[in-house]
Amino acid sequence: MGAGNNRKNIKIGLNVGIVLKQDQGTGKITRGVVKRILTNSSTHPHGIKVQLQDGCVGRVKDIYASDGTSQEK
Repeated sequence: MGAGNNRKNIKIGLNVGIVLKQDQGTGKITRGVVKRILTNSSTHPHGIKVQLQDGCVGRVKDIYASDGTSQEK
């Protein structure tokens, strides 16, 4: 399981890449900063669901370091 599948790895203010519901078929990543964590369980096989500061909702696929590089693969 990747880092985006564990709720303990997701924090408010974290820079992440998510897949929106409408982009699940293509896997297109939308980047942003976590505003709210929507998944209550400690893990989820498709990624923890979050809301970004711009209002987008999706599942976390990548977590980015402060320099913009991906922290997981």
